[in-house]
Amino acid sequence: MERNDGVDEPGWDVDPEDEISAVVEMVGQHLKLRREAAGLRVAEFGEAIGYGEDLIRKIERGARIPRPEYLDRVDEVLGAGGLVSAMKKEMREARYPKKVRDLARLEAQAVELGMYSNHNIHGLLQTEEYARALLGTRRPAYADEALEHLVAARMARRSVFERSPAPEFSFVQEEVTLQRPIGGTMVLRRQLERLLEVGELRNVEIQVMPTAYGGHAGTGGRIQVLKFEDGTAMGRTDDEFAGRPVSDPKQIRILELRFGIIRGQALTPRESRDVIERALGET
Repeated sequence: MERNDGVDEPGWDVDPEDEISAVVEMVGQHLKLRREAAGLRVAEFGEAIGYGEDLIRKIERGARIPRPEYLDRVDEVLGAGGLVSAMKKEMREARYPKKVRDLARLEAQAVELGMYSNHNIHGLLQTEEYARALLGTRRPAYADEALEHLVAARMARRSVFERSPAPEFSFVQEEVTLQRPIGGTMVLRRQLERLLEVGELRNVEIQVMPTAYGGHAGTGGRIQVLKFEDGTAMGRTDDEFAGRPVSDPKQIRILELRFGIIRGQALTPRESRDVIERALGET
């Protein structure tokens, strides 16, 4: 079997300062105990599963997050009956930064999501190549591993579109975000195609705020409002509440009012689709 060392692949090392590191360490210890119970030394185990010894040692001491395919192979070789494979979801999420995990958790619980984006396509709507190009523009620049962590986390958040029952989404994008060639012309084209694809979902509305509308209610920056089944909500905006997430009903009402006005000032979803199609045709 061809060996997969995987040690230098970015995005799977553990941040010792992150609270999730304790979980990764516990999983590593569990895998080590299973290997030892099977009477296998690291070298023998590596031959059996097709992975290098360095990678196995890193995983077993909690310094490396095991990839899903690694866990599947361990489960198969050790005859764990799916108990090792069952760790895949948690380990996949462990590679994402804490603030992204927290955001993804909230998005996964929301029944309504309203987002206004003024500089770039919203993260939930981004393609992988657009996200990578966009995050690559940040200064100071992210290290390769940190960049891969962030891209993977952003892509994982898109699973919210697959939830059942499906939440309601309302996106408002500034028109300029449809024209800025983040990553180049072809990356932008595929991103616009993605917008049209997502906009076909019955539970998604995408609206465009024309650049010509100079006095609309979104000039203060991005807005996000998440509403939950129990009637509570969480929101944030760039120019209010120090940019921090808020849940106080009075503060939420301010964000809801502002976002409602923005939706009323933006083009309708049908008109917005025409604008996106025109931008695609001109790109």
